This record gives sequence, structure tokens and C-alpha cells, in this order.
Amino acid sequence: MELAGETEAPKQERIHDDISDQIVEIVARITAAEGAHKVTVKKIINEMGVTNRVFYNRFSNIDEVLRIVYRNTVVNMRESIKPEFHDKASFAQFCLDTAVSVLVQSYDVKMQFRRYIFEHDSLTEENRIRWYDKIKKYYQYALEQGFAKPVDAEALCCAIWCFCRGYYADAVSRQLSREEAVRNFTFGFTCLLSSVIA
Repeated sequence: MELAGETEAPKQERIHDDISDQIVEIVARITAAEGAHKVTVKKIINEMGVTNRVFYNRFSNIDEVLRIVYRNTVVNMRESIKPEFHDKASFAQFCLDTAVSVLVQSYDVKMQFRRYIFEHDSLTEENRIRWYDKIKKYYQYALEQGFAKPVDAEALCCAIWCFCRGYYADAVSRQLSREEAVRNFTFGFTCLLSSVIA
């Protein structure tokens, strides 16, 4: 992703300070507005009015900053999920709302990162484990409350994970409108959910 003439500094102890945070914020803003493929060291240092050395004293390359921006986005997405349900109907609605919310957020993020994300998604396994844990937790609750049918929890986690990732990848790769992606996903996820909800 580096432009010609942009060279990486030799290995050294990196600085982490307010300038590092400012670089991450600038990269996040450029990524949101133009896409990850448009982020360059030149754009960052021009906006900050500093030299290459300021960037390379803090980061090895653009990919390192993009990984931070993406990780922050994934963490914010996870933290945005607020479990609110009291009965079978509200639990089913919570499951659908959560899945659609994650689809929309993933769609927006992956459209920004589309040329970057599938090659550099170092969080895939960690993210899968976190989602499996959440799905198991909610499924166990639903089972105890009589909202869900007894099924193989591990297979259910895998099915939901693969289902969601498949829809997200399809929406991004075909560049569906957000509305079409949500409509297709809602139909499919409702079918999947109906096979589990008692």
C-alpha cells in the first residue's frame, strides 16, 4: 500500500504518544471517507504537516495502522451489542436485531476495507471464538428459559458464524446496497432462527 518513494524505517523502538493516536484517527477518517486503499503515508504527513520520520518512528507501515483501525472497529461493534430480552418473542427479536446490526456495521466497515480486509483480517480466529462464546451464552439462556430447542451448541455456533460471514462476504463482493443486503439477510436469518426457537 506504500507509494513509490515511501520507505519503511529500520527496526527500532517505536514511540507511542498523542501523535500516534492522531495518526490512527486520521487513518480511520480517510478509511471511512475513501476506503483503506486510499490511505498513504504522504496523505497523513501532509495533513499533519510533519515528515516521514514522525510516522515511521511510531509505525512500521500503513498496514500496522490499518490493523489498529480495523481492530478498534471490531471491538466497538462487539461492545455495541446490548442484550435486552425478557421473553421468547423479545429474545427472538434480539437475535434478529443483533444479527442485522452486525451485518450493517460489517457491511459499512468491509466496504471501507474491501481491498484490505480479506488479506489482512488477523482477527478472524479471535473474532470467531468471541462470537461462538456469545452465541453459546445466549443459546444456553434461551434453552434454560424454554425459548430454544435442544440442539448441538457447537454446530449451532458454526452454522450462525458461517451463515453471517457468508452473507457479509456476498453483500460486499457483489456491492449490494445496504437495504438489499439487510432484506436478504433478514429473510435467511429468520429462517435459521425459526429452526432453533421453540
